Amino acid sequence: MFKSILIAVDGSEHAKKALEVACQLVSKEDATLHILHIPEALSHETTLVWGIGAIAIESSREVLEEAGKSVIERASEAARSMGASHVETHLSKGDPARNILRHAEKLGVEAIVLGSRGLGDFAGLMMGSVSHKVTNSAKCSVITVR
Repeated sequence: MFKSILIAVDGSEHAKKALEVACQLVSKEDATLHILHIPEALSHETTLVWGIGAIAIESSREVLEEAGKSVIERASEAARSMGASHVETHLSKGDPARNILRHAEKLGVEAIVLGSRGLGDFAGLMMGSVSHKVTNSAKCSVITVR
């Protein structure tokens, strides 16, 4: 059905469920699964990193980069264990919705898979959720997993 799918992961339960769905979609096809992680600043003090938790924002760039690599590695291992054979990983920084859209276009994916809610739920209430922004702006199919 799809030859390439982008999944954005943040470590939330919704993202983990979305990863399961994305793996089901690519395991039946010879498709590429692109896993994208964007550490998201929650407040002036912490940054979220999947599977690790909050890291002090004043941590060095190297510490944050290593944590991000760990996130990608864990998600990639999980995807492979669920049957995804072609996995590519991407680590980015900045606004999550814009980065997801930019990566989807740059990679030419046919679908984006997202969890309906991420770890930054409070910010989503105030500024609009990442999944809502991506769904309304993407040029490809978007699958939102509850």
